[in-house]
Amino acid sequence: MRLGLKGPTEYCNEYKPVFYRLRKENEHELLKELLSHDPLIQIYDTINSQLAELLKINNPQKQLSPDDINSSIAAQEKNGSLDHIGVWVYYPWSRKLVHILDEEDFIKVRTSRNLYKITPEELAVLRKKKIGIIGLSVGQSIALTIATERVCGSLHLADFDNIELSNMNRLSFTNLYNLGAAKVITTAQKIAELDPFLEVTCFTEGILDSNIDEFLGEGPDKLDVLVEECDGLDVKILSRVKAKEKGIPVVMDTNDKGMLDIERFDLEPNRPILHGRVAELEAMETPELIEKLQTLTPEERIRFVTQIIGVENVSEEMMHSLMEIRKTITGWPQLSSAVTLGAAMVTDTCRRIALGKLTTSGRHFVHFTDLLN
Repeated sequence: MRLGLKGPTEYCNEYKPVFYRLRKENEHELLKELLSHDPLIQIYDTINSQLAELLKINNPQKQLSPDDINSSIAAQEKNGSLDHIGVWVYYPWSRKLVHILDEEDFIKVRTSRNLYKITPEELAVLRKKKIGIIGLSVGQSIALTIATERVCGSLHLADFDNIELSNMNRLSFTNLYNLGAAKVITTAQKIAELDPFLEVTCFTEGILDSNIDEFLGEGPDKLDVLVEECDGLDVKILSRVKAKEKGIPVVMDTNDKGMLDIERFDLEPNRPILHGRVAELEAMETPELIEKLQTLTPEERIRFVTQIIGVENVSEEMMHSLMEIRKTITGWPQLSSAVTLGAAMVTDTCRRIALGKLTTSGRHFVHFTDLLN
C-alpha cells in the first residue's frame, strides 16, 4: 500500500498556467520580460473572433452582420489596445502564449452551447462544486469530460503512475511525447489548455494515508463527489471508508459491461461500502484495516475483487482475459470505447448528483451487447 510521502504541490509549476493582464502595469512588464528572454515562445491571438462570439451571444435576437461586429470591435479598440482586453495565458510546458477573454466572458462563451440542457442557474451552482478523481488511466477521460462540460469549478486529481506505451490503447488524450510523464500532470495540462480558469490540484504520489484527508477535504471544503478509478484494492477500500466518514458520495465506472456504481454516503451515512460486498473489511478499525490491506495475499486480493465485482457481472471477454493474466497477458484489459462510455456515464452522474437531481445509490449497467444484438 502506498502510504506516507509528499503533498500535492511539488509539481504545480508543471501544470499551472501563468496569467498576464496587460491593463496591470506590473504584469505587462513581466510579460515583456518573458518574451524578451524567450523569443521562441509561440503566440496565439484570436481575441477578435472571441469578441465576435461574445457579441453574438450577448445579442441573440439580433442578426449581426460582419460589419456590425467589426464596428463594435473597432469601438472597443478606440478605448485602448485590444492587447489589454482579456488575459494572456502562458503555458510553460509547451512555451505557448494564448490571448483569451477573461474569466467571466470566457466561461460564458465556452459554456454557451450547454444552454439549456444545463441552465445558467445550474452552471452557477456547478462552478462552486469540487470533484476528486483517483486513478488517471481510466480517470483521464473522466477528468477531461468533466472539465469539457464544466461540471465543477475545482478538481483534485491523484495518481502516482507514469504513462507507458501499453496505456495508449485507452489514453486518447495523450501523445507519444508524453511517454514516461506522470499521468496526473499530463491530465492537468490538458485541462489547463482547455480551460485555464478551472482550479486543478495534483496529488502526484497517489493516495496515501498522509494525504487522503487533504485530498477529500474537510467541512465546507470537502469534495462534492469522489470518482474512484484506481487499480489498487487498498486505495479502493480505504478511500470509501474515508468518504463514508466525511459524507462524500462515491462514483465508480468499471468499464466492463458498462458497470456504474453509485454510493450516496452523503444521504445514507450508514450505507455499507461497495454495497456490502466487503463487510469483513469494513468492520475493521482504520489502523487494523490499513495493516490488513498492506498484507493481503494474491489469493485474498482475487477473492475480494471477485466479491466486489461479482462473477455474474463479468463479460465473457473479460472472464477469458482474466484467465490469461500472467499467462499470455500481463495486465487488466481495458478498451478505449468502454473507457469513453464510462467517462460519459460518470460525468452525467456527477452533474446530476451535484445539482441534486440524482439521489439514489446502486449498481447500473449500460452494456451494448445486451442493448444491441
